[in-house]
Amino acid sequence: MANDDNSLLGRVGRYARVGTSVGGLAVKLAGERYLGLSIDRDRHAADLRSALGGLKGPLMKAAQLLSTIPDALPPEYARELAQLQSDAPSMGWPFVKRRMAGELGPAWASRFAGFEKTAAAAASLGQVHRATLHDGTAVACKLQYPDMASALEADLTQLRTVFAIGRRMDGAIRTGEVFAEIAERLREELDYRREARHAKLYAAMLADEPHVHVAPIVDDLSTGRLLVMRWLDGDKLLTWKERPQADRDRLALNMFRAWYVPFYFFGVIHGDPHLGNYTVRPDGDVNLMDFGCVRIFPPRFVKGSIDLYKALLADDEELAVAAYELWGFKDLSREMIRALNRWAGFLYGPLMDDRPRTIAEGVAGQYGRETAHAVFAEIRKMGGVTVPREFVFMDRAAIGLGSVFLHLKAEINWYRLFQEMIGDFDVDVVAKRQADALAAVGLVAGA
Repeated sequence: MANDDNSLLGRVGRYARVGTSVGGLAVKLAGERYLGLSIDRDRHAADLRSALGGLKGPLMKAAQLLSTIPDALPPEYARELAQLQSDAPSMGWPFVKRRMAGELGPAWASRFAGFEKTAAAAASLGQVHRATLHDGTAVACKLQYPDMASALEADLTQLRTVFAIGRRMDGAIRTGEVFAEIAERLREELDYRREARHAKLYAAMLADEPHVHVAPIVDDLSTGRLLVMRWLDGDKLLTWKERPQADRDRLALNMFRAWYVPFYFFGVIHGDPHLGNYTVRPDGDVNLMDFGCVRIFPPRFVKGSIDLYKALLADDEELAVAAYELWGFKDLSREMIRALNRWAGFLYGPLMDDRPRTIAEGVAGQYGRETAHAVFAEIRKMGGVTVPREFVFMDRAAIGLGSVFLHLKAEINWYRLFQEMIGDFDVDVVAKRQADALAAVGLVAGA
């Protein structure tokens, strides 16, 4: 088996492939600023996408994630990075055989009744093969690409450069905490044993949700870089776009509960509502299959989310201030609070109307982009703001799910759905529930 440790040689090779292009953009930008030349932001953004295009690994995944975080990067960059595709070409059969032998031993094939040579799916960090166990159970074998630990550390260095480029274009968000959060979550995604525990955590948290299904893990075939789980049949969400309204609404309701029952009852969020991370059954039930990007929050953060919602409903600025402090924002002026409230008002907007409505009613263009641009232009004028780490993936989940509901054109009374969910909220109960659930699967909050 190839050595997948974080090696100097692996990092050097990665720097050679990526660093020249990304670093060259930074030098070019600095030169244009020094010479007083007009900066062509669209051209710089297109050059960055070109530098990252076709690249497997963590930097591409980070770029896709950043495209959804308002003003973490200039809008031109976010627009270009959103076009990066995660369906990279899969690695060939010789790689698969070497990898499987390295994880399960030379006789690995004897552990399966059948193993498909062609990958069923390929993404930025690994690929999935369908296989069959000797008892007839169909399973998905998620196999990590080689040298990902080295690639991650090299890519994080380049990500700092990408942030620096964005900051030189006067971004409203001070990105130190954003970078730290992304780095920690990406390091976690390389640990498939941790992902297996996440899957078991979700199975426990959603045990009472009859319309959400979590793929069970096959422990004796899983390792730190190979994750084997039950194969769950289903279709891609986009195949439901032309279904009758009632079907699309039912699917949207199931997606809402799949994401927010874990958050409001346990303080846990799936930070990546990417279309490839779940499938849909013929009856509208949801299959969850990927648990690499999971964020465990302090229960106070969940309380802050509910308090901010109540503050917006009641136009209570003092409660909003307290909510932002629970989230981890510090030293916010009244002007900054009002600007942040406008962004929060967009995110919570569908939950504030007691009537059936689409998620994007009254919102023009790309979902959230125009609103974010206007709000963060104000924040930029005030000198910017440091975003707490916890905010990053919560915001990503909200925007990602909003896009799902937009695809479905779902018309739901989001207000009543949310009121039902938070009606019995008690921060101490959530803390106890969370501690018990994490302990049961060998996880610790904040670790």
